[in-house]
Amino acid sequence: MYKNRRIFRESRKVILDVIDHIGVFFLAISGVLTASEKDMDFFGGYIIAFIASLGGGTLRDLLLNTDVAWMSSMSLIITVMLGATIGIFFQSSFREMRKTFFVFDTLGMSLFTIAGLQKGLEFDQLPFVALLLGVITATFGGVIRDVLCNDIPLIFRKEVYATACISGGGIYLVGTYLGFGNSVPLLVISMSVIVIIRTLAVWRKWHMPLVKNVFNKK
Repeated sequence: MYKNRRIFRESRKVILDVIDHIGVFFLAISGVLTASEKDMDFFGGYIIAFIASLGGGTLRDLLLNTDVAWMSSMSLIITVMLGATIGIFFQSSFREMRKTFFVFDTLGMSLFTIAGLQKGLEFDQLPFVALLLGVITATFGGVIRDVLCNDIPLIFRKEVYATACISGGGIYLVGTYLGFGNSVPLLVISMSVIVIIRTLAVWRKWHMPLVKNVFNKK
């Protein structure tokens, strides 16, 4: 019994690390593409890539009062540098693909939602708190990125953004408590829900209601 629990904990950590690194890679590309659009230099591009990919996870770890993951993981730093470098050298190709920024941002968002939620559960947080940590991990790097790029953060605009994270994360949370935690089908379904909702929202032009329009019928 003890051996099985140890194997489960080790497999959970491996899965969490893999998801973290893939999410970091995608959001680093997304970040450097944003910096490119804002005419930043190489240094600015790498800084924005670093913040976009690791900012949400940093805030999550600070809230959990634990060591910030990237400060003891050279592999995460290398992953950021790799993603940013690929984004810089292939940016001309990416610009020809109008949906590239959206694809990388959405994939990174789906991966980080689950990674943050998993870490919250690992630290025995309440389910709702774990879900919020997933949303924070997925979105707050983008919030800081947009602020530094002099944009209104996407999460605060009428885009369907955090709602997609909550939906996919909620499915993962329910599946975990039904005994399917860390299973590949549950991971795929949860992340797919986030990607599908976000994609449909952009395609069908779904928007969250603006605060000023809630009671204004004009």
